[in-house]
Amino acid sequence: MSVEQSYIDIYNQMAGKVKAQSSAPLNALRDEAFKAFADRGFPTKKWEDFQRSDLRERYATDYGMNLTQFNINFNPYKTFKCDVQSIKSHLFFVVNDVFYCNDPKVADEIAALEQQGIVAGSLRQVAQTHPELVAKYYGKAAKWDVDTTVAFNTAFAQDGFFIYVPKQVQIDAPIQIINVMNADLDMMATSRNLVVVEEGAKLQLLVCGHAAKQFNYLCNRVTEVFVGNYGTLEMYKLEDTECCMTNIGSLFVEQQADSNVLINEITLKNGFTRNNINVELKGEHAELNLCGMAIGDGDKHIDNHTFVKHAVGHCKTNELYKYIMNDASVGSFDGKIMVDKDSQKTEAYQSNRNIVVTPTAKMYTKPHLEIYADDVKCSHGATVGQLDKEALFYMQSRGIPEAEARMLLMVAFANDVIENIRIEALRTRMRLLVERRFRGEVKACSSCPDLCM
Repeated sequence: MSVEQSYIDIYNQMAGKVKAQSSAPLNALRDEAFKAFADRGFPTKKWEDFQRSDLRERYATDYGMNLTQFNINFNPYKTFKCDVQSIKSHLFFVVNDVFYCNDPKVADEIAALEQQGIVAGSLRQVAQTHPELVAKYYGKAAKWDVDTTVAFNTAFAQDGFFIYVPKQVQIDAPIQIINVMNADLDMMATSRNLVVVEEGAKLQLLVCGHAAKQFNYLCNRVTEVFVGNYGTLEMYKLEDTECCMTNIGSLFVEQQADSNVLINEITLKNGFTRNNINVELKGEHAELNLCGMAIGDGDKHIDNHTFVKHAVGHCKTNELYKYIMNDASVGSFDGKIMVDKDSQKTEAYQSNRNIVVTPTAKMYTKPHLEIYADDVKCSHGATVGQLDKEALFYMQSRGIPEAEARMLLMVAFANDVIENIRIEALRTRMRLLVERRFRGEVKACSSCPDLCM
């Protein structure tokens, strides 16, 4: 039996039960998405956009699937703590693929947001109470024609996080989502997030992922984001998991006129990671700042695939990704910026900088531009190198031990990405977490009193 056939059989057997406990907006796309997945299967290295990541291989484990959406006996509010100094957030958890709502704090947070006119909480519940709102956006940005893991997600996802920020509303504190993988068997999580920032509204969104160490996990999360005219979104994502974790994340963003979006993704600790980021600038004078950093060691695998489409003119993109690869880890960056023929006066800049610390580590990079307009300012570039030997020698000659000097140089290399964090307390905390990561002082995630952003 093929890997795909086992999931095809599961869907054919369980689709009725999945739909019965879900809602119309999510169910409307299930069968179509399932057919797309069944027709093409999981991406392999034979697919152009997946040459460094065979996802069919990652799905071959016999994972459990929580298709009945039961809540496990685990309260993350009593286990996970945030120690980012001087920052207050509205905190929510998604445990495996279920939005956690069995603590009084959840209702308190949702009520506090409702007082500001904001709709937030479980995607499954909001789709039942506000079906017109969810149906207006759900599945409108996420496309599964290129990546069938998105089709797989659309067929099986039942829950996740939803937030709607109405016109001109600026939330009083950041929204923090912690995704936790915790089960007593090998587990797959298939969840969906939907984020809507209306005209002139502002949202700061902090997302981090963690996993207990006992079992193998695969997480397939799809996030759709819509930012209206003059809207502002800051989205910070931290992956801090374990070697047992396969993380497949797909982010789709649509920006309207004069909107401003910052996306900052940091892979601090992981197992196998494939991130897909797709952004379309659909309104003039929209601005995108897209940046990421990846730290790999052991046999870790980190693959970031980005696609930015300038559909109209007078927009700007700044993209920066940095990798530091050690031991036998494998890193890959495949970034594409497309400028349509009518997108005059576009500014688009893409840069990928990488340090390969050991001869056994590998880094693959493919930045590229596809330009159909003639009045643009665009550039792209990539470098792969080692730590500066002259700088190392200079620091050692001043009495700094070699290990400390290496750590300081790697922290300095990563600083450009960290500086793009606009929340001062979070920026300060990330500097410390990155330094601790390079020192090898990061604690096990399951204890996690000080790793949550």
